[in-house]
Amino acid sequence: MMEHMEKARQLRACTDIHYNCAQSLLVTFAEEMGLSEEQAYALGAHFGSGMRHGSTCGAITGALMVLGMLGYDEATATSLLRTVREGHGALDCATLLRTSHEAGIPRKQHCDGIVFEMLAAVEAIIAANK
Repeated sequence: MMEHMEKARQLRACTDIHYNCAQSLLVTFAEEMGLSEEQAYALGAHFGSGMRHGSTCGAITGALMVLGMLGYDEATATSLLRTVREGHGALDCATLLRTSHEAGIPRKQHCDGIVFEMLAAVEAIIAANK
């Protein structure tokens, strides 16, 4: 099986199909969640760009959906949200994008970074609970 980070990097680099931030997490962990990649892709379809209107970042919602499907509890989800908020100052896509833009970080680079950060966080949670 392909390593999660390698899979996510391939999805984010794909130019013939767009994988939004939520889909990038969901498709990467589809097998562990008992979903096909097509089902995971469909599940995340409307969670990119902060649910299509700048709300909670798609990478964060994708990570939360993966944790939920894998049976992690509310405390684990709350801890992840707290960590992201402390590290980035916000959870919403609009603020995260504005902050990265003000720092001179291109949108694609910012979004890829959040996807990879959330993927690493999910992997760390899984590893800590084995």
